[in-house]
Amino acid sequence: MIELVQIPWSPFCIVQCRILEVSGVHFKIINISTTDRSLVWKWTRERYYGVPIIRDGKNVVFEVSDDSQVIAKYLDDKLKLGLFPREIEGVQSILWRHIENEIEDVCFRLNDIHWRERIPRREQAAFLRHKERKFGRGCIDQWRTQQKDLLKQLEERLIPFEEMAMYGPFLLGDRPRFVDFDLYGMIGCLLYAGHFKLPGAHNHLKDWHRRMSRLKRTHG
Repeated sequence: MIELVQIPWSPFCIVQCRILEVSGVHFKIINISTTDRSLVWKWTRERYYGVPIIRDGKNVVFEVSDDSQVIAKYLDDKLKLGLFPREIEGVQSILWRHIENEIEDVCFRLNDIHWRERIPRREQAAFLRHKERKFGRGCIDQWRTQQKDLLKQLEERLIPFEEMAMYGPFLLGDRPRFVDFDLYGMIGCLLYAGHFKLPGAHNHLKDWHRRMSRLKRTHG
């Protein structure tokens, strides 16, 4: 059985969780603390501390760089999902880099504004220390004051995807590819706490998101 180690609101974890859900395969979710990566460190034999990772029997799969898609490609190959067809490999590579930089950057900041709602008190100091060491002291308070600007940035950065959603049920045609799941994950981070919605102007993208949320496997 496939085991997914994750932090539930992580955009990259949401991507892999949704892929597994849609595949129909039986899998187990293991949620871990944001401040305790000991299980990940153990399972990867002290080679990795990020999330998500998956364990499939004796295989433990994790990313090897910021731009790799090792986990998704492993699942695609194992479960025959057709997420990475060769004819659109270049296009997907360009898109997922944009999604995981420009879209993720805004979504995680907006999500983090409400961090106290989901981080247990005993972990809050470590969580805040991690954020401020990476982004600077007072970063979350700063993002809170910038909320309107961040939402405007997100609306503008989603325009290409709204335009793509105008012409088909999924971003690259009539069936979901990896970039659909990737964008779904970044947006899932934004929506996780229930404080935000997709920008009102992006009606086609809202339809796409509902479609992705209800998606079940229909392709071999």
